[in-house]
Amino acid sequence: MNYFINLTLTQMGFWITWALIPIVVEIIPSLISAFHLMRQSRHMKDLSAPAKLPFISIIVPVYNSEDTLFACLQSINDSTYPNDSMQIVLADNQSTDDSFSSFARAQNHFNLNMQFIQTDQGKAKALNGAIYQCIGTYIVNIDSDGVLEQNALMNMVLHFENDIDLAAMTGTILTQRYQIKRTKDRWLRFIQKTEYFEYAQAFLSGRTIESDNNELFTMSGAFSAFRKDTLLDTFMYNTDTVGEDTDMTFQVRQRLKRKVMLCADAIFYIEPLSGLEQLYKQRQRWIRGELEVSKQYMQQNAQLGQFFKNFLVRRMIIDHTFVFPKMIWMFASIVLLFFRYSPVVLGLSYIVIYLLYVFVSLVNYVSVGRLLAKFTNERKFYRSISWVIWSLPLYNFFVSWIRLVGVINSMSLPGVWNTATFSTETHEAKHVVHHDVHYLRSKKGSEWN
Repeated sequence: MNYFINLTLTQMGFWITWALIPIVVEIIPSLISAFHLMRQSRHMKDLSAPAKLPFISIIVPVYNSEDTLFACLQSINDSTYPNDSMQIVLADNQSTDDSFSSFARAQNHFNLNMQFIQTDQGKAKALNGAIYQCIGTYIVNIDSDGVLEQNALMNMVLHFENDIDLAAMTGTILTQRYQIKRTKDRWLRFIQKTEYFEYAQAFLSGRTIESDNNELFTMSGAFSAFRKDTLLDTFMYNTDTVGEDTDMTFQVRQRLKRKVMLCADAIFYIEPLSGLEQLYKQRQRWIRGELEVSKQYMQQNAQLGQFFKNFLVRRMIIDHTFVFPKMIWMFASIVLLFFRYSPVVLGLSYIVIYLLYVFVSLVNYVSVGRLLAKFTNERKFYRSISWVIWSLPLYNFFVSWIRLVGVINSMSLPGVWNTATFSTETHEAKHVVHHDVHYLRSKKGSEWN
């Protein structure tokens, strides 16, 4: 009897020790941040409007945007920021469709100061080509496949005008809820709703906390804004990395020592995921960009002892290094069953960790709901998908596998930016496994003969 008690305690101790890793590194910091955010949301400052609104420039990189560009320009026209106080530069980087016709149609419909320029291919090159065409006090970048919330531009400018130390900002990115509602495929609609929930928590919870500490990792390339003099002091957008938005963030904060923030009440709506293939390529591209930029900016501080002092070291360890032990422990669980580890103890350990992640999602859900209070329709939709609290940990676990593949591809395929699709890599993996199994069988057969 004592043997079985000691065995159970040993196994539980082993798994409790393992469970401490995500609890200490991820769950506890997330809870602290969420409660801090809830307290902060009770004391939101009112922004005062200047006597005269400044002139702003809006850059819209265009690449095969024939189907989305008109709606994007319409959202600019419908914004509360006056049309006569803005300039719009559309930078076409070698589109192969008829994007220009959408621009021409917008010229006939809207009273906007617009110009259409041609640049070399690549988003970074398009942005760099447009910057010197801008004459505004502030320069705003938005993607051509999204739309602005009506007050987004106004709110962003007011934050600049009320904080002279603020050099650059990123807006809040959410997926378009009306497109999610129109999706007929149930599985795809489930993924899109989870993605919406993920974006809401990532920006209105995670990036809000990063912003408060001036540790914002990435200004979203879909919607960001700069003081023009700050942008001209940088080396412009880096054309040698897929993470040009992350690189620009680090240029402003690390090299120029300026303040970078999230503008929580400036929302930009992007298209929801079209399927698993897009998710697979998108997250790998993000990971590759993070690694490329982090390698450049943390060469002098890449030490474990800097974990609590340097947010970049902390981010790399949590987002990337811990991905590997997570995967190893999942397979180790199966192996340990053959060493007479109790399946009940193993199962309970996973359930406990899962419930802890659900609790984190719940606390974040409440805090994010407070920040969406002024956006009635958005908050209503956000509340309608509260059930995602239960599926988000599983979704994040699945995405962590994609991130792991992205890390491996970044190391094994440096310089290759367009990763293969999920279907292609799955097919190739099956082919390799089939080949290895066939080889082992033939090898075993030859030994018997």
